[in-house]
Amino acid sequence: MIIKYGKYEINQGLFLAPMEDVSDYPFRMICKKLGADVMYSEFISSEALIRDAEKAFKKMTIKPEEHPIGIQIYGNRIEAMVEAAQIAEEKGPDFIDINFGCPVKKVALKGAGSGLLQDVPKMIKMCEAVVRSVELPVTAKTRLGWDAETIQIVDIAKQMESVGIEALAIHGRTRAQGYKGEADWEWIARTKEAVKMPIIGNGDVIEPEQAIRYFDKYGVDAVMIGRGAIHNPWIFRDAKAFRTTGTVPEPASLSERIDTLKEHYTYNAEYKGELRGVREMRKHITGYLKGLPYISKFRSQILQIDKLDAVFEMLEMLRDNSYIKEAVEEINENFSALQMTCDSNTQEC
Repeated sequence: MIIKYGKYEINQGLFLAPMEDVSDYPFRMICKKLGADVMYSEFISSEALIRDAEKAFKKMTIKPEEHPIGIQIYGNRIEAMVEAAQIAEEKGPDFIDINFGCPVKKVALKGAGSGLLQDVPKMIKMCEAVVRSVELPVTAKTRLGWDAETIQIVDIAKQMESVGIEALAIHGRTRAQGYKGEADWEWIARTKEAVKMPIIGNGDVIEPEQAIRYFDKYGVDAVMIGRGAIHNPWIFRDAKAFRTTGTVPEPASLSERIDTLKEHYTYNAEYKGELRGVREMRKHITGYLKGLPYISKFRSQILQIDKLDAVFEMLEMLRDNSYIKEAVEEINENFSALQMTCDSNTQEC
């Protein structure tokens, strides 16, 4: 089934999941260039929006090249969600998404995010109120249920569809699971069979082959990738290549990793300011450098740098492999020192 967001029609799309402190504008731009079809803002508190909080408004920053993109909001008061949806609509997204899936305590235990899985009638009333309050399509993202004893995703999806929700993303875990255990896509498939609206599957997609095979295996209309993209934004590109050729491309080359990393650093510095932007890239650097030989010391050094030009200098050292020479020399020096110590003590080492 084709998913429509205004003028955009998405057929078997690969979506970047909304992730707090991850799916900001810089990361979205990287994933968009590498093949993500649809993206979401980080989730935004409805209460913060109606209080005119600066941080909440900044999360709604949308660039022309990001479309199609949705703004995701969450909250526990229907009136605040309605007002927040109207504010978000003015920022020019292609759809409004309601978060019913966040499992963290500070959200769920206050009756927002996945907390509303404990009050399904209120959840449905919230959906209906938001749908009626805006002109844009309204979608939702949720989990299977609060816990294993209260899985009711099929019934929830039917009710959401009846009040005008136009697409539903389902994370294949309960709130009680958090991010532990395996995502259960069988429940996602059952839900797809029960409704006419598009269903977007989410949970544990970490390999390009999975992303494509899950369309046929579970019948979903789109696949949403979250943690699998954090350390490997090439997953979107590789999945599309697998769909076309049946083969997953070779991993990104060292030079390509460096080029993409520099681009990500640049976006982050422009969006957040140089100091904060460079420092906040520390959560991404491990993924970009994963698997490179003798990388530990280099990674430790680059994590201490706050200046963009200095980071770029180090990355060019990485490109020409001079860091490996330094690492090997240090290893040899340490080995020689150890050997001298052993010889002087006439001990076996």
